[in-house]
Amino acid sequence: MTHTGFSTFAWLFFACCFCYSIAFPTNLNQEASNDRPVIGILTQMISDEVMKPFGKTYIPSSYVKYIESGGSRVIPIRLTLTTDDYETIFRNINGLVFIGGAVNLETSDYARVAKIFYRLALKANDNGDFFPIWGTCMGMQLLTVLVAGKNLLANTMAENIALPLNLTNEADSSRMFEGFPKELMEALTKEPITGNFHHYGLPVKTFHANKALHSFFSLLSTNVAENGVHFASTIEGKRYPFYGVQWHPEVNRFQWDGKHNFPHSAHAVQLSSLLAQFFVNEGRRSLHQFDNPEEEASSLIYNNTPVYAGNFTGYEQIYFF
Repeated sequence: MTHTGFSTFAWLFFACCFCYSIAFPTNLNQEASNDRPVIGILTQMISDEVMKPFGKTYIPSSYVKYIESGGSRVIPIRLTLTTDDYETIFRNINGLVFIGGAVNLETSDYARVAKIFYRLALKANDNGDFFPIWGTCMGMQLLTVLVAGKNLLANTMAENIALPLNLTNEADSSRMFEGFPKELMEALTKEPITGNFHHYGLPVKTFHANKALHSFFSLLSTNVAENGVHFASTIEGKRYPFYGVQWHPEVNRFQWDGKHNFPHSAHAVQLSSLLAQFFVNEGRRSLHQFDNPEEEASSLIYNNTPVYAGNFTGYEQIYFF
């Protein structure tokens, strides 16, 4: 090849590479992902007399294991801190879980602190700062109180019973169930793989009658209580990444008391696993982080030791605070 021919070839080669780099940029505009998520779990107030000698608040270890199994670490959020403290915690964590329990959802410290985080999450998401919240059982009930601005719960007892879900049309297009295997979605409607342990819930009729609730949440599933009342059993925020289940996905893999109807079938375990992964993946979309590794390490629940509680509660282990 002559010098002139080589120069022409080289020019054409680099020109083509340049054009290719414009057409296919090396830095694709992908959604941000955080591979070291930290999910906060709001501690619950103790109402059971047999638990009171151990502390004032608690988190059953099943919730911690559930979140960890999805690929996240956990920090416990105590109820005795200042508003400034909670604002700092909010900037550090990538999602929040409201667990079940038995306290006043309007006047308790649990409700007060939850409201602080709820408002911070609303503001953050409105500003493009993605932050998810998950509520289980009373945690879901709490989300409805926060959104409605009042307690609309009624007697919907479904105590110690595993149920299939009555999925609504909105379930098929939901984020929560997106990508679930067809076989599992069918099992959800036919097999008793959701454990229920509640006395109160939100009647479906009330959900549809309240504009704040039905404009904020999509209703993904319903169930029927022992007294015949249809209640909302799964909800998902339409605009916000807020999710609620009246049932307990964490028990399917991490609670084993023989006196309780904890679902442990293959489909029940698969359901729990996929939902844990789903919520933690939502947390991955949050870019909140601690200021330094030392502060992060000192905040994680690894600094606490769970107490064996299988001989006096339905939980295997509990973290007390």
